[in-house]
Amino acid sequence: MWQVEDMLRANHCQMDEVKQTLVNTRTDLTDQQRQHLAQWYADLIDMMHQEGVVEKGHLQINKNVITWLTDLHLQLLRSPKFPYYGAAYFKALPFIVELRAKNANKEVPELETCFEALYGILLLKIQKKTVSTDTQQAQAAISALLSMLAQYYIADKQGTLFDD
Repeated sequence: MWQVEDMLRANHCQMDEVKQTLVNTRTDLTDQQRQHLAQWYADLIDMMHQEGVVEKGHLQINKNVITWLTDLHLQLLRSPKFPYYGAAYFKALPFIVELRAKNANKEVPELETCFEALYGILLLKIQKKTVSTDTQQAQAAISALLSMLAQYYIADKQGTLFDD
């Protein structure tokens, strides 16, 4: 979703530009699907205006996901039932600490730091820039942690995560 926010910003949050670059170019969609996609983008643009995140920042719905994931992350760390999650977290932790030390906003949740790191790496790759070996190692550890968290999130939403 952060990439979608950035794509809308790149199109100046103007629906005519969004339709031209993001909707009408989608030859894999039917006309009705393109209409639905355009409406979805229009709704997101409206939300971005209402929430004051047209230039930077994230929509509240995206912040809520980070909050939900952070709550689950803490539950998993506290529970003795998920030792592999704890191990993945402690493997990623040195990278998280290093990234948080570089971040000006120290109040950002750890998981948001993880997502920011992966998004930053994605942007580097899109720009065809070199990704250092250290960054690749951080990416691997953080990706493993978030992949595991995603699986637990699905199980939690299905109501099966904390079943005995």
